[in-house]
Parts: sequence; C-alpha cells; structure tokens
Amino acid sequence: MPVLIALLAAAAPLFAMATERWGGLNPCLLCLWQRWPYWVAAGLALLAWLLPRRLMLALAGLAVLTSGAFAVVHLGVEAKWWPSPLPGCMAPNAAPNQSVEDMLRSLAPKPAKPCDEPTYLVPGLPLSMAGMNLLYALGLGGFALWAAARRR
Repeated sequence: MPVLIALLAAAAPLFAMATERWGGLNPCLLCLWQRWPYWVAAGLALLAWLLPRRLMLALAGLAVLTSGAFAVVHLGVEAKWWPSPLPGCMAPNAAPNQSVEDMLRSLAPKPAKPCDEPTYLVPGLPLSMAGMNLLYALGLGGFALWAAARRR
C-alpha cells in the first residue's frame, strides 16, 4: 500500500510536468505550489517502510490534501472570487508615468502565466487543471487516510 500511494502521489506532478513538456502548457505560480505536497506525500509514503506505517500514511494523506487546499485557492482565483495570495501571479501593470525601459526592466526573466487564467486540458470539459487537481487530491488523500486507518 505505501508504494502504491507513493506512485499515485508522484504521478500528479509528473503528469503536470508532462503537459508542460509535450502539451505546451505554461504553469502559473499557484500551479507550481500545488505540486510540492505530492512530492512530500510520496516521500512520507515510502518512509512507511521504516517508520510507523499508519502515521506515515496519514501524514502522506494530509500532504496530498494540502495540495487540494492550494487547488481550492487556485479555483477561487480563477473564478475571480478573490485575488491570488502570490504577487507573482499578477499580470504586469504599467505605472502611470513609467517609461518603456522601466517596464521592460520590471518584467520577469521568464514569462509567467497569470493565475486567474484557467487552463483546460480536455476540450469541452469545463474543469480546469486546478479543478482536476482538487478532485485527484481529495481521492488520493482520502485513500491514503483510509489506508492509514485500516487494520492489517
């Protein structure tokens, strides 16, 4: 069970990276923040071989649910219910008396996608990648917590 949870946890950020590399999608900062809890969960699930199994699987489930919490924030930003908590998510704005040179200097070295622009992976399906992540995180987090709670 720990190996399965570790593989499923690692699959989410690997899939997201594959959509960048082969699908040409550009992630925003909130997208990137949603990935790291999966890596933590994969590591915790593998630690279940060395440390108390139930505790490590429960912590892995909570780590995955953390990604789900980031996804809820991201969905709210996409729906324009609230602004992004990350300043790097905002599209650059020109100040009233700013020169072109000043605007060019203020741009990030690598263009970032604004967090309030949803990315849809499946044409015709009104579920953004953040929404897909929320569903996946709820499922995998629940599964990991169930695995932690069950008796051998």
